[in-house]
Amino acid sequence: MKTRTLAGMVLFSALAAMVYGQAAPPTAAPAVTTDGATASAAAKTPVEFVIADIHKSPPSRYAFFQGGFLENGRYILRNATMVDLIRTAYGLKNGNDVAGGPSWLEWNRWDVIGKVPPGTTEAQANEMLKSLLNERFKLVVHQGVSQMPAYWLTVASGGVKMKTAANSTGDAACKDSPLPRPGGDPFITVSCTNETMAALAIKLKQFPSGMYLDNPVVDKTGLKGGYDIDLKFTPMWMLAHANGAGVTIFSALEQQLGLKLELKTAPEQGLVVDSVDQTPTPNAPNLARILPPMPPAQFEVAVIKPSAPDERPMGRIAGDEINVHALPLKMLINLAWGLDPNDKSEIVGAPKWLDADRIDVQAKAAAANLATGAGRGQPSISFDDLRAMLKQLLIERFEMKVHMEDEPADAYELLAVNPKLTPANPTERTLCKEGPGPDGKDPRFTQPILNELLTCQNVTMAQAAEEFPNFANYYLYYPPVDKTGLKGGWDFTLSWSSGDNMPDFNGGGGPPGSPPDANKASEPNGALSFYDAVSKELGLKLVKVKRPEPVLVIDHMDEQPTPN
Repeated sequence: MKTRTLAGMVLFSALAAMVYGQAAPPTAAPAVTTDGATASAAAKTPVEFVIADIHKSPPSRYAFFQGGFLENGRYILRNATMVDLIRTAYGLKNGNDVAGGPSWLEWNRWDVIGKVPPGTTEAQANEMLKSLLNERFKLVVHQGVSQMPAYWLTVASGGVKMKTAANSTGDAACKDSPLPRPGGDPFITVSCTNETMAALAIKLKQFPSGMYLDNPVVDKTGLKGGYDIDLKFTPMWMLAHANGAGVTIFSALEQQLGLKLELKTAPEQGLVVDSVDQTPTPNAPNLARILPPMPPAQFEVAVIKPSAPDERPMGRIAGDEINVHALPLKMLINLAWGLDPNDKSEIVGAPKWLDADRIDVQAKAAAANLATGAGRGQPSISFDDLRAMLKQLLIERFEMKVHMEDEPADAYELLAVNPKLTPANPTERTLCKEGPGPDGKDPRFTQPILNELLTCQNVTMAQAAEEFPNFANYYLYYPPVDKTGLKGGWDFTLSWSSGDNMPDFNGGGGPPGSPPDANKASEPNGALSFYDAVSKELGLKLVKVKRPEPVLVIDHMDEQPTPN
């Protein structure tokens, strides 16, 4: 999921992360033959799904990959790119492990649901997914080594500043301090004993320093043995609020340890995509009979009550239980219906108490709606099921009557004024990501007030406009309509300030809940709005227009829930 800047979106993302924050545990890639089959499977009949449904993922705000997990006799993956599918099937560690292939490999998204025999394990389901990719997408891969972006950890010009381990025969260990809180000391400290440089390179991606590093770290120091290390740095999300006292992980390593991180390339063992079809073969005609829709997900039991005065907001999902305390009812509606909590106009007919009333929800999911796999430690609730169960619970207990309809909303068109874009290499992957481009330059370190950074590669202007609200949700609630007239693919990076760094954080001078005004210039505190960044850095312009957009209309809703 992308970074969110407002409290409501932070909670929305946090709840999603609680459910889907775990990735499949990394395993070594199996040997692969030239036709894409594993060496062990080449001599026997491949393991296959009983039947499988493959369809394009429906449009979704803040789409993120979910899966693969086993639920009710099905293996489910949602919002999966081809890279996600390959990584899951072959147990790879990250996207850098999949090289080659066509440009759309990280752009097109599918939902895949495979029917599995009783007792199927996650490992067996992944074997079935391999067969599915081979048969339905004609995927052909081979094992190979590719040069991929990576940070080199080297000794800085000033020399090593670490101490050799006081106890070179002791166990290596690292511990870090609690995360800093807003308004407090903006530092986190990490202390390690008898730590090798090879181990430190791995842990730099695991500490909160990992927010700085969007590529693997490889040890190029040449240093042997263990060291005792004390490292103090500012997490990336605190830099803009550290009043100039923040220290990036790059500066901390060089100043305190005498080490240096540089973005270069390194050989990465993984899979190389030789060929793959963009469109899978059609689903079987008897799919609906053999794989009918699952019954609606529901809570087995649920308790709703008003929150106690001064109770601290909290949301937690553990296994089959959800516990929510002191959250505004409106926030739960936003989560259940997939609405943007920054956009107050997305709910029509909301009663006045919807923002103020805070409730507690304690609920237990039915056993049939629990998922396993995808690195989960125990059966737990999937994100899609959570939203469906929460929606039904709110409808029933608050006797809600709702419908969706289109209403005029503030939106934008994207125009070309003096384009400053770089024509793309059409063979490169089409993608947009948070973080720096291939050169590794990150203005967030030198200008922390510019704390948002977007890199897009080989995207059309329509594709870029589609992604803009995912990264700049404070400024845009809906994708702008591309009116640039620019054809082909483009590369660019874009740097701006998140909403909470803008002087007009609570709005753009319009009615409460309206998006900020693209025509209002950024204030002289160094913050740069997304609109100004698009203009100054890309030579494009966002123009506000009115157009119909879907909203949730509340026809009726009781303030008090029905009795438990």
